[in-house]
Amino acid sequence: MPKILVIEDDISFCKLLEKFLIKNKYEVSVAFSASEARAIIKNESFDLILTDLRLPDSDGIGLMSEFKNEYPQIPVILMTGYSDVNTAVKAIKNGAADYISKPFNPDEVLLVITNALKAAHTQEEEETETPVKQKKAVKKPVSAENEFVRGISVASKKLLDHIQLVSPTDMSVLIIGESGTGKEIIAKSIHQQSQRKSNNFIAVDCGAIPKELAASEFFGHLKGSFTGAISDKMGYFEAANGGTLFLDEIGNLSYENQIQLLRALQERKIKPVGSNKEINVDIRIITATNEDLREAVKNGDFREDLYHRINEFSIQSPSLKDRDEDLMVFADYFLEKANQQLNKDVIGFSPEVVSIFQNYSWPGNLRELQNCVKRATLLTQGDFIESDVLPIEFFQAEKQKTGFSSASFSLSDNEKEAIIQALNRTQNNKSEAAKLLKITRKTLYNKLKQYNID
Repeated sequence: MPKILVIEDDISFCKLLEKFLIKNKYEVSVAFSASEARAIIKNESFDLILTDLRLPDSDGIGLMSEFKNEYPQIPVILMTGYSDVNTAVKAIKNGAADYISKPFNPDEVLLVITNALKAAHTQEEEETETPVKQKKAVKKPVSAENEFVRGISVASKKLLDHIQLVSPTDMSVLIIGESGTGKEIIAKSIHQQSQRKSNNFIAVDCGAIPKELAASEFFGHLKGSFTGAISDKMGYFEAANGGTLFLDEIGNLSYENQIQLLRALQERKIKPVGSNKEINVDIRIITATNEDLREAVKNGDFREDLYHRINEFSIQSPSLKDRDEDLMVFADYFLEKANQQLNKDVIGFSPEVVSIFQNYSWPGNLRELQNCVKRATLLTQGDFIESDVLPIEFFQAEKQKTGFSSASFSLSDNEKEAIIQALNRTQNNKSEAAKLLKITRKTLYNKLKQYNID
C-alpha cells in the first residue's frame, strides 16, 4: 500500500483529504507545518509527498526543494488554492512531480498521484542496475488509542508547549480544569512523551474510592488483613512502579487519606495493609482537579504540604468555550472516531449544525461534544449530520439568543444563493467565503460540489 505524507495547515481540509486517500487504499500521515513534516519524514518512509504551497513556517516550493535534495527518490506534488500558471511552471522546474489546485477534482487527484507514483517507480527501476534493492524502513502503525488532538487556538498551543516542556522531566504535574476538558488525555500524553512511556500508566478516580478502602486501593493488602480481604491484592502504587500514577479529582480524598498519600510520596515506600514489609516504589505523580485547591488549603480541607508536593508544575486544561477555533477540529476528530466505532461513513456536519455548535456554550466541554457527535452519528442516515439529530438542549439554548448569528450571511433556505453571493463578495476566495458563511472550508467544498458551483 503506497504511503503518502500530506502537509497542509488547514486542519479540517487536511483531515478530509486524508479520509479520501485512505478510502482509495493509500496509507496517510499528516503534518500541519513544515517543521512537523521534517520531524515525521526522519522517522518514516514515504512513497509520495503532497504539500500545500503556503505553510505557516515555510513556502511549499522551498520545502519541496529541501526534500528533493534529501530524498530525491520521493515525488512531490504541490497543492494550492491559487491557480497560478507561473507558480506551477516554477514548481515543476524546481522538481515537482505535478501540481494540483484547490478545490480538488477527486478523479484528477487520483490520476495525478497514480502518474507520479508510476513515474517514480519506473525511474527507480531504470536506476537500479544490481539485483539487490535497498529495503525501505518499515514503521509499525501508531495506535490511535488515547490520541491527543492538537488544536489550533492560542490556548491549545500554550497547552501543547507546556506538555512538551514538562514531559521529559520527572516533575509532579497538577492539571487544573473543568470537568470534561480531557485532563486524563493530557496526563496520558505527558506519560507517552516521558522516559517512563514503556512502563504502566495507572489512572485512579479519587472520587470513587471510599475513604475506608483508600489505603488498600493505593498500597494493596494481604489476604485476611481485614474482613473481605479474601486474597492478596496489589495496590495502585506498586502497579505503577517505574511508570506514572494519575490521580484524578485529588481534592476528593479525605484528610486522613491525604496524610497517607503524602507519606508515600515523601518516602517513596509503601506498606500493604496487613504487612510489615515495605516496598520501594519509583513513580511519577500526575494529579488533576476541577476545584481550586488553593482555596481548599486556605479552608483547611486540603493539606498545604501535599499541595506543594503534587504541584511542582501546573497545567491549565482549557474549557471548550476558551478554544473556539478548535471546536470543529475536535468535532471532526470525534466524528472520525464515531464512524470507526459504529461502522458508519458520515462525511461531516451541515452548515446549520456547525452554526448551532458555534453558538452553544458546551457546559460539559469535550466530553459533551464527543457524546453529542457519537449520538448524532448513530442517528444520521445520510452523508451529513443535520440539526434534527441534535439533543433538545441545543434548541433551548438557541431560543435564549436573538438568533444564530448577527452576520449578514447565513446558510438557510437560500443556501446556493448565499454561497454564490459570498464567493462574489470575496472575489472567489474560498477560505474567506467560508469565514463569511461561518462554515469550515471543507463544508464549503462539499456544498460547491452539491450545487455544481464552479
